[in-house]
Amino acid sequence: MATPNISADPSAAFDGSDLGDILDDLDGIHAGIDLIRAGAAHIATSARTGDLTPRQTRLLLASLAGSPDATDVIGLIAALITELTSTDTNPSVAALPDEQAKTVRHHGEIAAHHLNDPTLREAPSKAVAALEHREGRCTP
Repeated sequence: MATPNISADPSAAFDGSDLGDILDDLDGIHAGIDLIRAGAAHIATSARTGDLTPRQTRLLLASLAGSPDATDVIGLIAALITELTSTDTNPSVAALPDEQAKTVRHHGEIAAHHLNDPTLREAPSKAVAALEHREGRCTP
């Protein structure tokens, strides 16, 4: 599989779709977000062009949001939110007045808690399981 061209606009190929709208809305926020946008566009392009096997599709679904122990991209986002909202790991939050910093940290913890909720992963896990059993047998 080819590496995505991160200098190209990842949203262009998805104009008019929910994915394209989200990719467009996230444009230019931070170089790290641009890398995420490029990765998401690359995965979606691979799916649209038929470059994914059922096994790769299963692995991508499980990696995005299908891990029961939150070792997936949603879990990664939860951990990143915790990092960004912590006074221990983000000096810009630590520099805030105490009450404001506590509020930021508290809401980051709430967001991470919700993102790590196992019920969030039920539907993607069921999609993974459905892909595993094509015609009554596991797919390669």
